[in-house]
Amino acid sequence: MTRRLRRAGVFAAIAALSVFAPALGPAAAAPFLLVAGGLFFGVREGPIFETLALPGDRKDRRLYGVVAFAMATAGLAIFASIPGEPLPYVAFAAAALAVGFGRLGRALFARHSDGEFVHVVGYLLVGGFAALIGQLVVAAQTAPGTLLAGVPVAVFIAATASLSAALIRSLVYDRDAHITVIIAALIAWAFTALVPTVTVPEIAIALAVTVGLGYAAYALGTASVPGMLTGVLLALLTVVLGGVGWFLTLISFYAIGGLASKYRFDEKADRGVAQENQGARGTGNVLANSAVALAALIGYAATDHLGIPAVLFGFAFAGAIATALADTLSSEIGGLFDRPRLITTLRPVEPGTDGAITWQGELAGIAGTAVVAVLAATTMPLGDPALAGGVVGAAGFVGMTVDSLLGALIEGERVGNQGVNFLATLAGGLVAVAFAIGVGVGIGAGSL
Repeated sequence: MTRRLRRAGVFAAIAALSVFAPALGPAAAAPFLLVAGGLFFGVREGPIFETLALPGDRKDRRLYGVVAFAMATAGLAIFASIPGEPLPYVAFAAAALAVGFGRLGRALFARHSDGEFVHVVGYLLVGGFAALIGQLVVAAQTAPGTLLAGVPVAVFIAATASLSAALIRSLVYDRDAHITVIIAALIAWAFTALVPTVTVPEIAIALAVTVGLGYAAYALGTASVPGMLTGVLLALLTVVLGGVGWFLTLISFYAIGGLASKYRFDEKADRGVAQENQGARGTGNVLANSAVALAALIGYAATDHLGIPAVLFGFAFAGAIATALADTLSSEIGGLFDRPRLITTLRPVEPGTDGAITWQGELAGIAGTAVVAVLAATTMPLGDPALAGGVVGAAGFVGMTVDSLLGALIEGERVGNQGVNFLATLAGGLVAVAFAIGVGVGIGAGSL
């Protein structure tokens, strides 16, 4: 454990060099290159090597893991310091520190618990705090006059970077810190470019609510640790970039869908129709159902650059969420009843057959899309509430039906369940936009 902690400390020390990038300018990559060269060529045995070496490093007597991280940060430093600074220094520092100090936080918390949830909390707390401080240090060098005003955005970027890094770490090989820092930097860069407008109370409430809901999902067993990270990240982005209405619409899917997965779980397991992993949804499931909504959210935040009416992104978001909840409820509730029928032929099939439907499941799905329709129409400025609710409700029903059709026609060898979920939510989002344009709801009534 001491060795792991010391190794994590070296990663944190390398990451800390990122705060000197503005002062070094064109030479910002130099410290990272010096560290990488020194470790690769100069440390091939002895206590330092034994502390930093991974099992794969020992064969060639080269510190590939830590050197790869140093080289990745060097590449990001070059990208941040070339003319035009395409990668903002704050995004570079936030990503590097979130990864480097996140590893240190994980190692520190691992000394007191073997639980993965506790390890992730350590990663987020230490990595997120370091990312925040790093941004403030960078801002003090580049724009000291806006230091205090930029604190809320810095908190948002720090939270986004640390959540992204923790999530990426859970998806790739946990020793691939060089991959994690590059992807985290690109994500931080993207959301820095959107220039979100947020106040201290707003970001504090957003963090408290999303983290609280994430813990509840994990504690209730409706989400795995990676699934929880994905949900918290998406919820945070939604409340900051969209607003309370967008957030409530998204959370309706997470909350109701998660509880539906646990409802009469043992009975569904006996019938062979239960959600895998004891009903705890993972990253793939969450992203498959939320990717279209996330794209719509980012499109809304970038409306000024795209020239597309913001209200259309709102309908795409709501239509995708309505589809996701309708499909989840139709599957989770419908799977409890006998005599399902294949949607394409209406012939009786076995429970759990792809593309099978029951009238009880259809009613549950319609109820789900109605919940999202009411929430979206009353909390998101989509124009006339009655028309907007009708558009979202109809889109959710169409999306749910598309999911069943795709399940019967292509799910299996060619496309998996998550792929079908993505295509169905895409259909729901596009149908919502088409219906909104067709009836003229929200169009010309102003942006969201």
